[in-house]
Amino acid sequence: MKPISYFFIFLAINFGGLAFGSWLMNNGPTSDWYSNLNKAPWTPPGWVFGVAWTTIMICFSIYLAKLFTSKKDTKHLTIVFVIQFILNVSWNFLFFNQHLVFLALIGIILLTAVIFYFYLNLSKNIGKYSFLLTPYMIWLCIATSLNLYVLIYN
Repeated sequence: MKPISYFFIFLAINFGGLAFGSWLMNNGPTSDWYSNLNKAPWTPPGWVFGVAWTTIMICFSIYLAKLFTSKKDTKHLTIVFVIQFILNVSWNFLFFNQHLVFLALIGIILLTAVIFYFYLNLSKNIGKYSFLLTPYMIWLCIATSLNLYVLIYN
């Protein structure tokens, strides 16, 4: 398959995952539960989340397209991608819908580990394309700190 085909497939899957995750949040950031939480002083305004996730998923889709076209055996890549997808989508449900802040923290730490695994172990043959994971890695570090703050101070 051509890289452009992979790109559009991953774009659809990744944005589909964001949409599904948003649906699983229920009222999410507009809920009374979230509004009344003691949030970290570095919590960005709401619009930043949309811009960040859009940028992350475009970059991640390009990265995945390059990665999947550079490998002969994609079974391992597919498994790691599916794990990433499940962890990413489930965080919304755990945190916003179920208010399971500790389990959400474990989930986001695991998600961060998976993305760093992509970067450190699976990106060897794609050169500069590996840097497309940088926005995802940075955002997950910020999001993990926000989740931890909510756990500690609420």
